[in-house]
Amino acid sequence: MEIVCLDLEGVLVPEIWIAFSEAAGIPELARTTRDEPDYDKLMRFRLEILKDHGLGLKQIQETIAQIEPLPGAKEFLDRLRELTQVIIISDTFTQFASPLMKKLGWPTIFCNTLQVDDDGMITGYRMRVEKSKLTTVKALQSIGYDTIASGDSFNDLGMIEASKAGFLFRSTEAIRREYPQYPAYESYDELLEAIVREIS
Repeated sequence: MEIVCLDLEGVLVPEIWIAFSEAAGIPELARTTRDEPDYDKLMRFRLEILKDHGLGLKQIQETIAQIEPLPGAKEFLDRLRELTQVIIISDTFTQFASPLMKKLGWPTIFCNTLQVDDDGMITGYRMRVEKSKLTTVKALQSIGYDTIASGDSFNDLGMIEASKAGFLFRSTEAIRREYPQYPAYESYDELLEAIVREIS
């Protein structure tokens, strides 16, 4: 039995932090896991910037409310879910994901949680498990699933490598060059075709 594990940001929806960086006029917040492999370091950097600018969860959620799925993403996800089970495994947070899941037709998502104080300021975050994408894929394999994974960033490489089949999707030139063993696709039709080959 196969189950497809997809990254969220950059694969199905735009990068939330890039959108917020543009909305807030703070270029430093545009750094993502495509740029920084160490997620904890990246999040501590982001939270420090938010604190310095007095920005909290409300301001980020206002930006998220304006974000739409990438063109063709919902249709791709709908077609894929007709063929097999799909889980989105993301390093984003429940407080960010809900409006995006509504726009994608409420797929299953595994993600993390922000710690927010009474004033709405983000004080920290709690990861669901360590190395959540890789750990989740291995847990699914332990209960009898063959996993097929796709993502665009450094933090997706663990689940891609551990899976029966793994694909880069709209990744950076640097990541594609460093990991040429993983097929890299730019369109949803190409990715769907590659996944179908693995589940047929």
